[in-house]
Amino acid sequence: MTGSTAISFGHYQPNRTVTNEQLAERLGTSDTWIRERVGVRRRRLAAPGESVADMAAAAADAALRRSGHRAADVDLVIVATCTAFDRMPSVACRVAERLGITAPGAFDLNAACSGFSYALAAADHAIRADAASRAIVVGVDKMSDFLDWTDRSTCVIFGDAAAAAVVERAAGGIGPVVWGSDPAKGRCITLETAGPGALPAVFRQEGQAVFRWATTALAPIAREACLRASVDPADLGGVVTHQANIRIIETLARKIGATGAVIATDVAESGNTSAASIPLALSKLIERREIAPGAPVLLFGFGAGLTYGGQVISCPGIPALSPDPV
Repeated sequence: MTGSTAISFGHYQPNRTVTNEQLAERLGTSDTWIRERVGVRRRRLAAPGESVADMAAAAADAALRRSGHRAADVDLVIVATCTAFDRMPSVACRVAERLGITAPGAFDLNAACSGFSYALAAADHAIRADAASRAIVVGVDKMSDFLDWTDRSTCVIFGDAAAAAVVERAAGGIGPVVWGSDPAKGRCITLETAGPGALPAVFRQEGQAVFRWATTALAPIAREACLRASVDPADLGGVVTHQANIRIIETLARKIGATGAVIATDVAESGNTSAASIPLALSKLIERREIAPGAPVLLFGFGAGLTYGGQVISCPGIPALSPDPV
């Protein structure tokens, strides 16, 4: 049997909710300004001591318990993130340790907000090549560690979260990936330090340049992902793009031609959660049973690099959580 499918999703968000009103007075802005500009109403922020690995492990555990499998059944762990402070060991190895997964292939991947689509493709390719049989794929970012909380053009956009999928060998569940980048525009989004011993990196972006790129260049690429999966965009059951900005999401969905699809807009409740945004939004749609099991769903990420990547997957159902979490 060739190919792979995502059999379950799970997610984790921190307890602390921060509303627009809480930010507005300090930043000299308003709830109306934030909602009209980016569509965010509230976001969740991690506690100071809550790490990327903490969130990733919680999401991976939820996805694993929904899959009906145990840690011993997993032989590959991939974590997409751009905000892990520690370089070694990888977040993937820490997740494997916490869940009790022994001897998996384990690595982190950084494609920023495209990260989950890239990581899902990597797991699919590994399974197709018979290098793995069952994988946990995590998207996680703690953007709050790297924001300038005096800059209203960026700090109001983001939230912290993790979400994960369990992927296993099956026929036809994950379609071919369409991925690429536009490195000439890479300076539009940065998270850089000046070198060893320098101050912590701070997120910067050229918002208007990114908006123009996302709304003019990406829809044909997303349609190509549908074409490679032999799915007409009008027949999609769901469209889950990176949750960057409500105006980008709505423009992309319209240009893709997904006329009958459920369009994910979790950005309103969670903010932009970077690599977590696609699996987080889809996990919630599955929990609420808003997309029928087996329906084709377009996943499409885009972000720093400037990278992009997407694929059509078959939407999993929602089995009951295992009574004995790992």
